Amino acid sequence: MSATISLAITPTAGACCAPLARSAVDLDTARDLALRFKALADPARVQLLSIVAAHAGAEACVCDLTEPVGLSQPTVSHHLKILVDAGLLRREKRGRWSYYSLVPGALSDLGAALDETAAPS
Repeated sequence: MSATISLAITPTAGACCAPLARSAVDLDTARDLALRFKALADPARVQLLSIVAAHAGAEACVCDLTEPVGLSQPTVSHHLKILVDAGLLRREKRGRWSYYSLVPGALSDLGAALDETAAPS
């Protein structure tokens, strides 16, 4: 015996086509935010970002980042590249070492974007 499920969509009064109370994010902004949030969707990357922020001047050498997260240098470099590509960290080459620093305002911008999205009208 097979059961068939039929879904009929009936709009309720006042629920359809309500006007926006404020403007929503455009597609480019949504893509940018998604890229940055996706970069933070990995615990190792969140930890790396936190370690960089905890260093003096919010700057750390890649050599200081491998041991605390317990990952190999190539894996750490991969995660750091994702954070750089997402605009959360900057990379500066000094001799044979790379130094990473927080992009000023990047994290507060993400927080503000969440606040704006969730704010009641």
